[in-house]
Amino acid sequence: MQITEIYHSIQGESRFAGLPCVFVRTTGCNLRCVWCDTEYSFYGGQKMSLDEIIKQVESYDCKLVEITGGEPLLQKEVPELALRLLSKNQTVLIETSGEQDISVLDKRVIKIMDLKCPGSGESHQNRWENLEHLTPEDEVKFVIKDRQDYEWSREVIKKHSLENRLRVLFSPVWDNLDLEDLAKWILQDKLNVRYQLQLHKFIWSPETKGV
Repeated sequence: MQITEIYHSIQGESRFAGLPCVFVRTTGCNLRCVWCDTEYSFYGGQKMSLDEIIKQVESYDCKLVEITGGEPLLQKEVPELALRLLSKNQTVLIETSGEQDISVLDKRVIKIMDLKCPGSGESHQNRWENLEHLTPEDEVKFVIKDRQDYEWSREVIKKHSLENRLRVLFSPVWDNLDLEDLAKWILQDKLNVRYQLQLHKFIWSPETKGV
C-alpha cells in the first residue's frame, strides 16, 4: 500500500471526537474538493506492506483506528487491512469521499462517508447507491461552505430520510462559513444533525500535519 502517514492523535471528528485514535492516511485521491485540507496526501507517500502497517498501528496501543486519505478505497488492500485490524479487536473507522463503492467493506467497519455539496466542486461525483450500504452505526458527513450547501444538504437529508437511518454530521468549511450562522440554520429548521467542528484544528494549528 502507498501510505502518507501513520500517527497517534486525538480524533477531531465524528461521534468519536475527543478520543485517542491511530490514523492511517493513505496516498492518492481522485477528487479535488476546493476546500481540501489534506492535499499533501495526493502524491508521494511510502510503500508499506499490511504487516508493516499493522505493526506500526499496534505500537501505539490504541484500540481506535481510522483509515483515511486521500481516498482510502482507491487502494485494493484497504478492505483486507480493515479485516485484519478488526481481527485484533480494533474499532475501525474509514473516512471516505463516497465516490468509491463502500460495499467492499466488512459491515463491522464504521463508515464516515461524505456527501459532496455543490460548494466542493465535486457534487456530481456522489455515488448515491452507497447510501443503501450504510448501517445505523455509520455516519454521513456534509462539509458546508455556504447557505446554498446548507439548503442542498437539508433537501438530501429529507429526500433520503437520513435522520431516521443513521448519524448525520454538518461540518462548516474552516475559515469560510460563520459558525454562528450554521448553528442558527440548524436550530431554525429543527434538524436532528450533529454540528461538528474539527477539534484537532483548535488543539493544534490548522496547518499542522500528523495530528
